[in-house]
Amino acid sequence: MPLDPMPDWVPARRREIGARLRTARRDAGLSQVALAERIGRDHRTVHHWEYATSVPTLTDLLLLADALGVPLPELLM
Repeated sequence: MPLDPMPDWVPARRREIGARLRTARRDAGLSQVALAERIGRDHRTVHHWEYATSVPTLTDLLLLADALGVPLPELLM
């Protein structure tokens, strides 16, 4: 059962994860387009994840961590 309204900490945490994703992408020297191509997604999807307007699935997170060469917990913690 979804929570309505969403607790305040959830959007804040999503923004933190998006910022970690953006930092890891930049540290890897990749554009949003290049990262999206590596994981088979659209660059707009990567943008939405980085700015927390949508949420990646677990599969997407695994693909992102692999493409960026970082452990999954580094993106989430």
